[in-house]
Amino acid sequence: MDLTVYSAAWCPDCREAKRFLAKHDIPYKEIDVETTPGAVDEIIKRTGKRAIPQFVIDGEWVQPYRPGQGFLYEAMSKRLGIKTP
Repeated sequence: MDLTVYSAAWCPDCREAKRFLAKHDIPYKEIDVETTPGAVDEIIKRTGKRAIPQFVIDGEWVQPYRPGQGFLYEAMSKRLGIKTP
């Protein structure tokens, strides 16, 4: 699986997403939208909005959280093939 995470250091939802990935030993490439030229434009082009974090899983753009609901643990566990006890 190829996973890229678009995020920013100031973003609490991004930090939670990366903690989740680290907890489950899922490797990923991080693109910091603050320091990577064109990253925000790419997010807008692909999703129609400026929302982060964004996961790109094997080329598919996935928003791993919902505003007001937080990180989607169950949905992301299923999508990433994480076995839950």
